[in-house]
Amino acid sequence: MDEPGRELQERLRAALAGDDTDELVEVGCDLADLGRQREALLCFRRAVVLGQEWVWFNVGNTLRELDRPVEAIEAYQRAVAAGESDAWLNLGHTLELQGDLVEAMRAYRAAGEVGDQPEGFVDLALLLREQGLREEAEATLARAAERGHPPAAALLASWRWERTRDPALEEQLRAAAAVSGDARADLADLLADTGRRQQARAQLELGAKLGQRECWLPLGNLLLDDARAGGGTGGADPAGEAAAEDAYRAGLAAGDLHCHHNLAMLLLQRGDVRGAEEHLLAGATAGDELAQRAWQDLHADEE
Repeated sequence: MDEPGRELQERLRAALAGDDTDELVEVGCDLADLGRQREALLCFRRAVVLGQEWVWFNVGNTLRELDRPVEAIEAYQRAVAAGESDAWLNLGHTLELQGDLVEAMRAYRAAGEVGDQPEGFVDLALLLREQGLREEAEATLARAAERGHPPAAALLASWRWERTRDPALEEQLRAAAAVSGDARADLADLLADTGRRQQARAQLELGAKLGQRECWLPLGNLLLDDARAGGGTGGADPAGEAAAEDAYRAGLAAGDLHCHHNLAMLLLQRGDVRGAEEHLLAGATAGDELAQRAWQDLHADEE
């Protein structure tokens, strides 16, 4: 054991032997940061025994790291009962992972309303939207955006664009693009819709450079459309098609598995059936419905 490790071990022994709850929590947090969750749990439980009920929050976090979600939920509930409102959000996350969506939504709502955590409204909005309650989801997301939560404002702008296709949302999407690749992609969509394709391309290229992986797929689509439109009677522009292919492959490298489908379609049109099959299968395996349907269509004659 190195010197810092020995020092922390001595602090652990002293903390467990004493009654300094602040030291117990500090040592527990240091241990948790190093992945020593079981020892951290000893510190946090000792602090609870000594009367610091709010530390049930730390107990819950540690139990969750130890993959003991049922116990973590109970710990978070005790923390909430002790007035530790920050525990509502983590309680919601753990309940959602356990499949208890009703209680998860209640916890998320409390996180936003009682805990003053706008992230709670965001998570609640996402669950509401999954259940088809889009109007309520949007209203809930707006509450988070009103708290000055940039990711919520970005997501809200994207949802509104998806619902209305209203060009008046341009300024909202521009403001959101800095924090959301989806919002930047939506901004590019708006720009292209209003006849500003070069600006749309510039936005997507900027997003790609900034590491917003959501920009690669629409960039590839835009490049491919332009290549086909500019190819004249001789077909698509080969350089434009190559640029689109590069964009799709960059998207895959960045982790956007939806690029498999679009790349496969491009390869298929070139006659590269084997390459297309590989990407359709990869996309289908990743759960992309478009890739699944395209794979089935490609092999329909074999049935």
